[in-house]
Amino acid sequence: MSKPPMSKPLYAANPSVWRMHPFGTLVAWLLVLAGAYVAVTGHVPYLSEITAGRPLPSWAKVSYLGYLLIAWGLLQLFSWWMQGLFDRLEITERDVIWTHGFLNKQYTETNMSSIRTVRVRQSLLQRMLNAGDLVIYTTGDDPELTIKGLPRPGDIRELIKTRGVED
Repeated sequence: MSKPPMSKPLYAANPSVWRMHPFGTLVAWLLVLAGAYVAVTGHVPYLSEITAGRPLPSWAKVSYLGYLLIAWGLLQLFSWWMQGLFDRLEITERDVIWTHGFLNKQYTETNMSSIRTVRVRQSLLQRMLNAGDLVIYTTGDDPELTIKGLPRPGDIRELIKTRGVED
């Protein structure tokens, strides 16, 4: 018995960190920059005026605070990047395949002909970044699949809609 031929991939994408967490990404980068400033100069703006005249304990160094801010910002960016790296949407001629997770993998495969509704949700900021959330319904009132932070969600919706019509 022969296997059916593999479907040709029409679209593949990972959610974008910047598009999923625009303000969070900005804040994380600001933490890194502020931490670098504090680590290099050993001076914390505004805090130095409050503690003026009172020496810090011998174990406390202001530069440690800077290193902590850098680590915190970079760790947050790295975790979001890893999350986006292991989430993947792939659209073939017959299926929509969503892979989610790093250690615990979750695969959701939906046949193109069973898709009833494709909804795109975009906030004002997502519209400016050309990103959005994709919600796919098959049967019932609950969505089969919800994917956040995808680039060009309107194009994905159109692709699914036209493929479903051809079947």
